[in-house]
Amino acid sequence: MVHSAAMALSRRDALILGGIGLGAAAAGIMVAPLLLRSGAGAEALAAARFSDLQGKSHAIAEWQGKVLVCNFWATWCPPCREEIPLLSSERTRLSSKGVEVVGIAVDSVANVAEFVKTGSISYPILIGDASVIDLMRKLGNESGALPYTVFLDRTGAIAARKLGALQRPELEKVLGNLLNG
Repeated sequence: MVHSAAMALSRRDALILGGIGLGAAAAGIMVAPLLLRSGAGAEALAAARFSDLQGKSHAIAEWQGKVLVCNFWATWCPPCREEIPLLSSERTRLSSKGVEVVGIAVDSVANVAEFVKTGSISYPILIGDASVIDLMRKLGNESGALPYTVFLDRTGAIAARKLGALQRPELEKVLGNLLNG
């Protein structure tokens, strides 16, 4: 009898814990978008520091006042490499209107430096360390996959996010809305 009572208690505890877990997951699903809208991710991004290829430290907040396209990428990621010409051309086309693109590489300095030599990138490239994956998750990229792009308005608030390679129509639409809004 004692053995079956202990088993019943274990099942009961498991059911209670399972219910609590489901409740927490449901709460997370409901609250996460609100937290992202409230600026929790934007604050983390603004506070983050990255080094450029010369080792100089930069904060994303340096570009506040501009419409900012933060593109997380890597040299080993084919879709990342494919969208670089689009990002470069849009940055060149719209820089006079206050648009800046910043590439945040999730890669080694050596790989990025070699890649930058062979490609024509018209925007600043920064290097992220291992903490970049956690930052991307705070910004809404739960999988930590690349490429991942976050669009900030002129106040530094997150206006849009995109997981996967950008296409010209969607990029032009988001930037047009930010410039005209």
